[in-house]
Amino acid sequence: TMICFNKDALRDRVYACWLGKNIGGTMGTPYEGSREMNDIKGFNSKPGQPLPNDDLDLQLVWLKALAEVGPLKLDAKALGEYWLTYIGPPWYEYGVCKANMQMGIVPPMSGELNNEDWKHSNGAWIRTEVWACTHPAMPEKAIRFAYEDACVDHGYGEGTYAAIFVAAIQSAAFVVSDLDELVEIGLSKIPADCRVARSVNIVYDCYAKGMDWKQAREAVVADSADLGWFQAPANVAFAILGMKYGGCDFKKSMIIAINCGDDTDCTGATVGATLGIMYGMKAIPEDWRAYIGDDIVTISIIKGSAYFPESCTELTDLIMDILPVTTYAGMSSPRANGPFAPKNIQRVVVTDGPDSIPEDFDPSVFKGRAFADMLSKRAQYSFIASNEIMQALVEFENAPVIAPGGELKLKVTVTQTGCTSYRRMALKWYTPEGFRADCRTNLFSKWRPHFGGSALDAPADSASVAEVTITAGDRVEPVNRMVLEITTPGQCQPLLVPVTILS
Repeated sequence: TMICFNKDALRDRVYACWLGKNIGGTMGTPYEGSREMNDIKGFNSKPGQPLPNDDLDLQLVWLKALAEVGPLKLDAKALGEYWLTYIGPPWYEYGVCKANMQMGIVPPMSGELNNEDWKHSNGAWIRTEVWACTHPAMPEKAIRFAYEDACVDHGYGEGTYAAIFVAAIQSAAFVVSDLDELVEIGLSKIPADCRVARSVNIVYDCYAKGMDWKQAREAVVADSADLGWFQAPANVAFAILGMKYGGCDFKKSMIIAINCGDDTDCTGATVGATLGIMYGMKAIPEDWRAYIGDDIVTISIIKGSAYFPESCTELTDLIMDILPVTTYAGMSSPRANGPFAPKNIQRVVVTDGPDSIPEDFDPSVFKGRAFADMLSKRAQYSFIASNEIMQALVEFENAPVIAPGGELKLKVTVTQTGCTSYRRMALKWYTPEGFRADCRTNLFSKWRPHFGGSALDAPADSASVAEVTITAGDRVEPVNRMVLEITTPGQCQPLLVPVTILS
């Protein structure tokens, strides 16, 4: 099955996404952080001067990373390095993840360690449009990148679930224009019992009972009281609330979402971007378009000698330029798509011809709990290291912190991904002076033909597991770095797994 997008029509939607993002961010920014409901009617900024917004800023960096690293190599660790190089803000989850990575704690652990206050917050679901626009009508790919992105600063918290939910909606919105159907697609990608799902379902429950939007807003706020302000579940729900009660009318939906209060630049921007994708430029009011202009004003980027797009037009052009790569790369590769990618949507093509969606296209093809189920299997403190032939999933029993003379247990699950024979794998640890790593020194690989994707996806019978106990000596540094070397006879490349433990 093939979905064909006319290049000009697709560009119209991509441009409307970024323009809508800029409109919503600018309109919502003056009210950011309000704990009460607002009563806005429109802009509270100067005409022709869009306000800076980290929601959009960070995505300019991710697009640069995608272009330079490539879609088959881009992962959380690569995005983390771009974060440290180009992203300036030290606040909240942004500051926590940067501090962790600077000590050698790699993603997704960088979003978990010492981040209980902010891993459920808003920093990730507000930057999903880059993944949706580079992967239109490919929600499985979009959510993979959204996960790799979000886990850097949100680990496995509600902030990551929110990013997966929004990315799925926005990618699917290129071919699905029914909000209820889109919300069902998004919910199918996250755990059914997570707080994001709970808040979104509250909105729908209130709507079904005939409650007005203010009553629905109060129900969401009451349910999220234990999480506090600036958290993802309530704010994602406010964006959905705006579109549901606003009938997906651009002005009505955005004003309702912003009037809900809280992280208003985020909710307004996401409403604007999502409706832009769903309906294109015809959805964006001419007066608001004229008011905001085309410029992008950044606040969070450390530019140095790097260049980033300075307008929605330029950003759209860059997206269109990279689409031939992101819509093609690894279409037949399970390592790119993951084993859970829908099998009956094989290709997305951008052409000069007309839009072409199969007559028997069923939006339910985008639904599926497999990714949500995969997330539920993860350990809180875990990460993946890989090379061309194998992946190692490292899972700590507790936080990667150790005291002098103390012990720390972890598990290493090794999966072969690019080799076609069964092999023994030798494990060797390089530890700081006084440290000791006790584990099996060899494993027998159980390679499964045609398996690809992440070690988190691995079938139970395709992986080899080593239980490890790290014992510290009398001296423990603030940052203790060690390396696990995994070698296989007949292969030239060892897998080197850096492991960092703090005191």
